[in-house]
Amino acid sequence: MVTGNQAKTLKNIVSNKMKSSPLRVLAVSSGKGGVGKTNIVANLACSFSKRGKKVLVVDADLGLNNIDILLGLNPKFHIGHVLSGEKNVQDIITKGPAGIHLLPAGGGLQELTQLDDEKKIVLMEELDRVSSGYDFLIFDTGAGISTNVTYFCSAAHEIILVATTEPTSLTDVYALIKTLNIKHAQQYFRVIINSVNSEAEAQLIFRNLAAVADRFLPNISVEYLGYILSDSFVTKAVRQQKAFSELYPHSKVTECINQLAQKMIDERQPVSEEEQSTLFWRTAFTVQ
Repeated sequence: MVTGNQAKTLKNIVSNKMKSSPLRVLAVSSGKGGVGKTNIVANLACSFSKRGKKVLVVDADLGLNNIDILLGLNPKFHIGHVLSGEKNVQDIITKGPAGIHLLPAGGGLQELTQLDDEKKIVLMEELDRVSSGYDFLIFDTGAGISTNVTYFCSAAHEIILVATTEPTSLTDVYALIKTLNIKHAQQYFRVIINSVNSEAEAQLIFRNLAAVADRFLPNISVEYLGYILSDSFVTKAVRQQKAFSELYPHSKVTECINQLAQKMIDERQPVSEEEQSTLFWRTAFTVQ
């Protein structure tokens, strides 16, 4: 259990740090597995890095080492070593393609799938220790509505949800939005539609999702962030355990990722500096 003093102390540390930091904290989730979320995270991070941004990707699907396998990496240490006290975050940071940095999740570790409050404090203190050196910190969350997923989503400045044209994908994204809104007071969501044949198709899918959300959850805001075209180069890159934007820099899917990254870099900060200092980890600690 997190005491009031523990939560207050850590939030003060984060608040003071954030006021002088350009860091944007993104949580990328999906509600459903198999929609290409981790692939988008990896390639978006690479695209940010190629545009001069320093990026730290946290594989927040704890207990399953997804992103390092996707990128053909073989890290010796992972977040489990941090939570056990054996290592700190700096020790386990792994260099990935395009100069991005990764924090591996660790594979086959059941004890990481449901973090208790003490472990959350350890992890966030460690992230706070290194976060000032980055422009983007990206949580690649697990699928579904587990406590780890909702925790990392609630800790971020921006919640980005990945959906596809599959009805089950849209249903599960809506379920995640509903859970984060009703149980965790989250109101703002950004959506990427993946594996579409055209932007027109992506916008149609988004409008359908937004219409349902507006009807049943009128106090939320759901924003269309962008789309990723379906492309055979994605599958080819997965088989080679490489980022598709690295292997196929002139492909249509890489162009989509680059447009998305540039849009996010160019846009005005989604939250003000004052809001930013209080939003990071704003609901990560429940005082009981």
